[in-house]
Amino acid sequence: MIGTAINVAGILAGGITGLIRGNQLSPAQESFCKVMLGAFTVFYGLRLTWMSLSGSVLHVLAQLGIAVLALTAGKLVGRLLGLQNFSNRLGRKASETIAAAAGNKKPRGSDGFKVCASLFCAAPLGVLGAVQDGLSGYLYPLAVKGVMDGLATMGLARVFGWQVMLAACPVLALQGTITLVCSRLLGPWLEHHQLLDSVNCVGGLLVFSVALVILQLKKIALAEYLPALVFAPVLTWAVRLW
Repeated sequence: MIGTAINVAGILAGGITGLIRGNQLSPAQESFCKVMLGAFTVFYGLRLTWMSLSGSVLHVLAQLGIAVLALTAGKLVGRLLGLQNFSNRLGRKASETIAAAAGNKKPRGSDGFKVCASLFCAAPLGVLGAVQDGLSGYLYPLAVKGVMDGLATMGLARVFGWQVMLAACPVLALQGTITLVCSRLLGPWLEHHQLLDSVNCVGGLLVFSVALVILQLKKIALAEYLPALVFAPVLTWAVRLW
């Protein structure tokens, strides 16, 4: 659970900094942080995919083909389940609360906690990072999310106060639970059946796609692709049987 611990630490550090620091980040500082986060996300996403590929050229191509099929099937199922719509609704509700508070409307004591908890827990990168941290100990996606959440908490702390740091509790509970389940139950089973690489391959591509969103190069409904993490081992197992 090191990745989740880093994420929680980022939220707390961002909240404390926001309460102490009076002024906001300048546009140049925000741009620098965005570029650095995007660069790190590209590197660690492609690194995870590269580490999961092995064997001959034909075998690597087959692995990438399965990953593409898993992403396609995952997007279809994710759209049917309305995962991105659910994430968008939470984001809109949080934005409305933030706008009302910034417009000199005194926020309720729990508004800051609700806003941050919904934003941080509903982020697809949190689920993806927790899965990767549990399956293979790959903590870097959650480390990136920790920085992103910390920067968000820094700004929201000036609007809502110290309550925003309480969002670290549901983040710890949700992501920690996912990590433990993956580590104790799913990870050993996938590794025993040699299916872990297929999940890591898809996971790396999803982490890479996060960078496209951070750098504002492409708008991607990332939540819709999360079921691909399930389809990857299923398709790999089916291909072996065939």
